Amino acid sequence: MKADTITKDYVKNAVIFADIFNYYIYGGRQAILPEQLIERDSAKAALPYGADGAVIPVQKFRDAQKLYAAMTDGKMEYVLYGAENQTEIHYAMAVRNNLYDALEYAGQVEEAAKSHRKQMKQDRKQRDAVLDGDKKAPSAGEFLSGFWKGDRLVPSITATIFFGSEEWDGPLSLFEMMDVEDPDVLACMDNYHVHLIAPAQMPDEEIMKFQSSLREVMFFIKYAKDKENLSRILKTNETRFRELDRRAVDVIEAVTNLGLEYGEGEEAVDMCQAIQEMRMEERQIGEQDGERRGRLIQAQESARKLYAMGLDADKIAQAVGYAVETVKGWLG
Repeated sequence: MKADTITKDYVKNAVIFADIFNYYIYGGRQAILPEQLIERDSAKAALPYGADGAVIPVQKFRDAQKLYAAMTDGKMEYVLYGAENQTEIHYAMAVRNNLYDALEYAGQVEEAAKSHRKQMKQDRKQRDAVLDGDKKAPSAGEFLSGFWKGDRLVPSITATIFFGSEEWDGPLSLFEMMDVEDPDVLACMDNYHVHLIAPAQMPDEEIMKFQSSLREVMFFIKYAKDKENLSRILKTNETRFRELDRRAVDVIEAVTNLGLEYGEGEEAVDMCQAIQEMRMEERQIGEQDGERRGRLIQAQESARKLYAMGLDADKIAQAVGYAVETVKGWLG
């Protein structure tokens, strides 16, 4: 399975998803609970815009998107959170995420308009286009836009998670993608910033703010190519690494390609043991390669000595145990 598919499935998990935005927005404070997140792909929720509560449109272009719904000060509060997973650096991420958020808002306006049109059609059937009760007919501006004066958009926040061990060197804002220095021109433009999570650019104390297995994933990716620091992190966080969620291990293996071996049916994996076994196997392979190299050098030296003694290539090949053509190559 490809790395991007594995990381998408991992981030869609409500616990991981909540952890991402609790880190980015609240500095690790557990303000967003997994049970407060509604999966966009499988559920629709009534939102406070439109005639009687429009349903939020399902957007399929997101890697992962969830609706946050919680009671705040006696009223429901909604926020749309979207996560974009990258296993490679995307140099137009600011445009891509800006487009996603803009399409989200455009979709909300369209859903509000549909809701209002539906309600007005029902009212016309009931009372010949006269709205009953204390309802008022829409103004010209409301009718034109389809979005009533009292309607409100649901905020959309997109975070990008980079599952790579190198530093992200792509632009992190629209302005960085432009070659404009005139302050008067820039003052007339709205910038858009990429909300990036990239392990190589995060101090260890920042990664420690994650509460889910994303902490171990970020640490492992950050130090995958640094054996000394990886050993330090494994030792410091040994308890958590010895019982790491299988999905997190799948992400680590897909991203780093270390060749970790673990059982198919295991729900938790002892990463400390897996790394030990991997390194032991590497040593054994190294020793075997060294032995093979030693035997090859010895055979080449023997072949040259026998050749100097006057033996032909056929007999030398029999003596050293290699093909005649190979021996001829050694002898030039």
